[in-house]
Amino acid sequence: MSGEEPPKRRWTGKPTSASGGERQMAQRVKNKKLDESSRNWVKRQLNDPYVARARAEGYRARAAYKLIELDEEFGILKRGARVIDLGAAPGGWAQVADKRGCKVVGIDLLDIDPLPGVTFLKMDFLAPEAPDALIAALGGAPDVVLSDMAANTTGHHKTDQIRTGALAEAAAEFALEHLVEGGTFVTKAFQGGLDATLLTRLKQSFATVKHAKPKASRAESPEVYVVAQGRKPLA
Repeated sequence: MSGEEPPKRRWTGKPTSASGGERQMAQRVKNKKLDESSRNWVKRQLNDPYVARARAEGYRARAAYKLIELDEEFGILKRGARVIDLGAAPGGWAQVADKRGCKVVGIDLLDIDPLPGVTFLKMDFLAPEAPDALIAALGGAPDVVLSDMAANTTGHHKTDQIRTGALAEAAAEFALEHLVEGGTFVTKAFQGGLDATLLTRLKQSFATVKHAKPKASRAESPEVYVVAQGRKPLA
């Protein structure tokens, strides 16, 4: 989890609802039963310019601006590209890809409000049947695999890093197996990066592998993004 949400609410790195959910949380900030960490999250949301911007521009989550900034820097989303969004709820990254003319299929354990032109699957990405379901829904191999997944935080940095790293590794395995030649893989990681073995595999399998921290990622958040581009031909 990137620090954008109250602790232990979900397993992806994105808020659990659109602006309506944020308003509900704002109303609950007066509830004395909220723990301190949840209160701090609400206060931070209310004072976050990216949250206000997302509401004004119709994005479902402030996390949309992370992908926008990554795309501006790396040119990830090409018109007509086939994109798979792992951990898609509430749909902010899918919105960005869709607006850039991509065909998008997302997957998450949570319900996602429909988005015209985008297919969302409610299922566990780690389930054995998930990869085939994603490829079938997309109608072929993806040009881009995006993952903003992160595990629920425990408060123990090392544990959180390991758990989020495991999700990044699962996303990377999917990308390595299914991306078309020349394709792009983007995943969230904690500072310190991915497991060294996995990072080596990515460097061997892609033309370039870079780390980036978008401005929309809060300065205090330990998250960074790994951007692997130019999937090499399978040996």
